[in-house]
Amino acid sequence: MRLIVQDTPFDLAAELETFGQDSLTGAVVSFTGRVRDDTGTLEALELEHYPGMTERALAQIAETAQRRWHLTDLTIIHRVGRLAPGEPIMMVATASPHRKAAFEAAEYLMDFLKSRAPFWKKEHFSDHSKWVSAKQNDEDALSRW
Repeated sequence: MRLIVQDTPFDLAAELETFGQDSLTGAVVSFTGRVRDDTGTLEALELEHYPGMTERALAQIAETAQRRWHLTDLTIIHRVGRLAPGEPIMMVATASPHRKAAFEAAEYLMDFLKSRAPFWKKEHFSDHSKWVSAKQNDEDALSRW
């Protein structure tokens, strides 16, 4: 299990090159989230966190996923700092003997990272900035787990 919070870009291909090498692995699922610009005017998304607290929260989310599904590997990489639209913001990868577990665990991780991981997001536009509020649909996504 790898859990990384970093302010530098990550190399998706390099991360997946060595991921899920266990001989029991039959399925690898990966997801990369990118900074989305819904308005066409977003200049940057800034993410803040409390070092230590964020990593503990990620570990709890990942450990719960490992208890629920038979995973042979798991990686979470989450960026912090100032990111431009289109930049990768996070990566989740799961490996399992079977695809259903790999897909479900990846979705579980993404849903919980979105709403339970302690990151504070601020959108910067050319004429103003604003904190991003929690969204009800993100909370609703947790109900299926």
